[in-house]
Amino acid sequence: MTKMMTMTKNRWFTWMSLAFALTAGLVGCSALDERQRQFIFNPTISRGGHNPELQDVWIPFTSRLTSEPVRMHALWRGDAPALIGAKQPVMLYLHGARWDVWASRTRIERLHEMGFAVLAIDYRGFGKTSSGRREGATPSNTLPSESMAYEDAMAAWNWLANRFPKNKRYIYGHSLGGAIAIDLASKVNDESGTIVEGTFSSVRDVFATTHWGWLPIGPLLTQRFESIDKVQRIGSPLLVVHGSDDEVIKPELGERLYDAASSPKEFIMVQGGNHHNASSVGFGQYQAALKDLFGIQPRPVADPALARGEAGSALQGVATQVAAMGAASATAPATEPVRLRAETKRPLKNASGRPLAVKPAATPVASEPRARSAATSNS
Repeated sequence: MTKMMTMTKNRWFTWMSLAFALTAGLVGCSALDERQRQFIFNPTISRGGHNPELQDVWIPFTSRLTSEPVRMHALWRGDAPALIGAKQPVMLYLHGARWDVWASRTRIERLHEMGFAVLAIDYRGFGKTSSGRREGATPSNTLPSESMAYEDAMAAWNWLANRFPKNKRYIYGHSLGGAIAIDLASKVNDESGTIVEGTFSSVRDVFATTHWGWLPIGPLLTQRFESIDKVQRIGSPLLVVHGSDDEVIKPELGERLYDAASSPKEFIMVQGGNHHNASSVGFGQYQAALKDLFGIQPRPVADPALARGEAGSALQGVATQVAAMGAASATAPATEPVRLRAETKRPLKNASGRPLAVKPAATPVASEPRARSAATSNS
């Protein structure tokens, strides 16, 4: 886990170090854009595998940016689409940088355990998603970009809206996917809620938290991901989640994003959670927030540890997948209460149609040991 976190941090730091070369005038405008796209998205070779509970889905559309046909690959977790009832909420999952959608399978499974049917997509340049003029083209070497990722997310959202017009539909984004989720939520008006985990206010703010933060790279950025300017335009309840031990995206950036958002909104700081495992360590907090903010009733769980957020022993099937990826688990006591903030200033209602009640500024939790899940998915 430490090795994976170090690699993830190095990915950001490597890209940021490019700023010094740019300042010295060593890179031209075209190369600048290409380098930023490569280091920010850093797509790797597909790590796809087989899981009978994850179904392949293909979403075809024509890109307005490139005028090319796109065959976007996605994973579906839930009942067969034709069997989905009108009351079951549907989630669009947007993954982060480096790893393709297959690497997010444990987080997808966790959202399914929370009650959602999940559609998780790969952007162009990731996994099996292809872009080209030949029918049935193999996945291309398309380099992802901010604008293309936004377009891919919108295409997936339209696919869900066409197939599940009567269902509550939600948007979820992890890390870089959080910025894509916020962009999408700021543009559509039919989402029932938005969840972002381990995400940031802008790429420029991420850079400012590194050793090279003093460099004036703002004017040089072509991939900006300015979520801070979009989040206030989201018209549905927003849940912002961050791990207290996140060393990839500092918790202060998640708080900054939350502070800029309009209400109703809720912020969860998962004590002991890092960039990869906040949804497992904070599983119980997630469920409570979904009930309060979105009106989604938590599913019964067989292991009470899972309901308290101690997901390490509860999801045995997930743990097997974690072990297969060479991850490790660690246990540490919670040293301070988890801070939970919620605001409901806007006259909106939750997913069940009830007015949202104002919650206390802080909700303490018992200071019992929490099991930490290892880093298992994309960042």
